[in-house]
Amino acid sequence: MVKKAVLIGINYPGTEGKLLGCINDVKRMHKSLVELYGFSEENIVELIDTDESKTQPTGKNIRQAFWDLVGTAKPGDVLFVHYSGHGTRLPPETGEDDDTGYDECIVPSDINYITDDDIKEIVGHVPKGCSFTFVSDSCHSGGLIDSAKEQIGESFKKKSNKMFKCLFGLFCSKGTTSEAASKEETSIKIEQEGGENSVNGRNRFLPLQTSINMLKQATGIDDIKEGNIRTTLFDLFGEDASPKVRKFMKVILSNMQESTGEGLMLTSLAKQAIITLKDKLNDEEYLKPAMETRVKSKKEVYAGAINGGLGSNGILLSGCQTNQVSADVGSKDKAYGAFTNSLQIILAETKGKISYKELVLKSRKYLEKQGYPQRPGLYCSDSYVNGPFIC
Repeated sequence: MVKKAVLIGINYPGTEGKLLGCINDVKRMHKSLVELYGFSEENIVELIDTDESKTQPTGKNIRQAFWDLVGTAKPGDVLFVHYSGHGTRLPPETGEDDDTGYDECIVPSDINYITDDDIKEIVGHVPKGCSFTFVSDSCHSGGLIDSAKEQIGESFKKKSNKMFKCLFGLFCSKGTTSEAASKEETSIKIEQEGGENSVNGRNRFLPLQTSINMLKQATGIDDIKEGNIRTTLFDLFGEDASPKVRKFMKVILSNMQESTGEGLMLTSLAKQAIITLKDKLNDEEYLKPAMETRVKSKKEVYAGAINGGLGSNGILLSGCQTNQVSADVGSKDKAYGAFTNSLQIILAETKGKISYKELVLKSRKYLEKQGYPQRPGLYCSDSYVNGPFIC
């Protein structure tokens, strides 16, 4: 049996979405894996964006690290992934009346999104008899595994139009583009080593407009808006774009080729997406990454479509529910994710000897006691619920 891990921390320095605690989360989790669970240093891969000597957490690099982790696994191996960074939602852009959901995404340093379907596809290749634990300390992280069995959590229907309470008393509706939700800071009391302190807090939710602004900053392209996000991502990253984005492009491009763009039933958003594509329909090199991607049905590319699940050997510990946000608290070297911090405190107290269920329940109690509204969740098959964490 071999224990392998991929640890991802993204602070987005110099951007509107800057966070402070994600790299610290990775360092603390790295230490726990080695000291409490016997992971070898050579089997732990770190992707962080504040050290150029490390592999950068771009979309391409994160996906490759996932595939390397899964591709080299054998029955009996223990696989572990920790992600600390922003989470976001991409709205629908096909123009279809029944495409009404949102794609839950984690946000790499280059804004080359990784969708929930991308993650589920990778985990679907984990060998039988090999466990895959994914700890996600990001906003809306409960939505990464819609079809996995919810062991601890409060189910949230994606099509609900109800308002939900965000961190620190903020309110934002589903799909909001309000930048205030990600920038708002407040003074809260939390438990730290050495006692209780008041610290500034942020949340790890990236509003759509902030995400677009960061993409503009990274690329120098000004004409990015809701309606051409996926086409822009495909233009920028091509074969390195999210498989979900490539599938989307195949459907859009195929429809355009079949009808030359005339008579398509498209909303204003979808029309915006095809404006810049008409001149590229005969560019085989441009079309190749999309047209070579397998798509079983056009509904497979819908935002929020449930395409598979984590499988019987996938285990997700989410920092919050799909309708909530996760806290990023503290400043400079003492900053961290509230969820990751709770896990570290509990693991230290129990010396790592704790079940998945106990760990998540204790984390919930700890965060509630500290005043955080986020509610961590556990999603996995029944066989792992009471099993030992990671081991």
